[in-house]
Amino acid sequence: MLSSTAFDYINVLDKAADASWLREETIANNIANATTPDFKRYDVDFQTLLEMELTDTKYNRNLDDKIHNVHMDHLTATAQIDMAAEPFSYRLDGNNVDIHTENVELASEQIRYSALTDSISQEFARMRTAMGK
Repeated sequence: MLSSTAFDYINVLDKAADASWLREETIANNIANATTPDFKRYDVDFQTLLEMELTDTKYNRNLDDKIHNVHMDHLTATAQIDMAAEPFSYRLDGNNVDIHTENVELASEQIRYSALTDSISQEFARMRTAMGK
């Protein structure tokens, strides 16, 4: 993690990309366990963490202020059982993984990850341009 305010956006994008990667792995694990009895689907909810962090401070007037005041240690995403889907099961054996939904979620997350890594590259390109390199 870089410690200059010039890298605030990149640091947040980096955390988001890490969370997106973790979500892809989690969804792939759900797909791999689609036929495992009593398996409950897991998910990663980074968006809620980021939203809470961006709206937590009352003195921020613009996005730059909000990003500058993000506590990076609060943006650690983890895979947890999806509590909204936990009580539901698609099969008699207690498994609640819907393979079609997981495949759609995986494709969506791959697009998100690609957009995040592209945004990081663009931020570095802007910095290089600003430095005249």
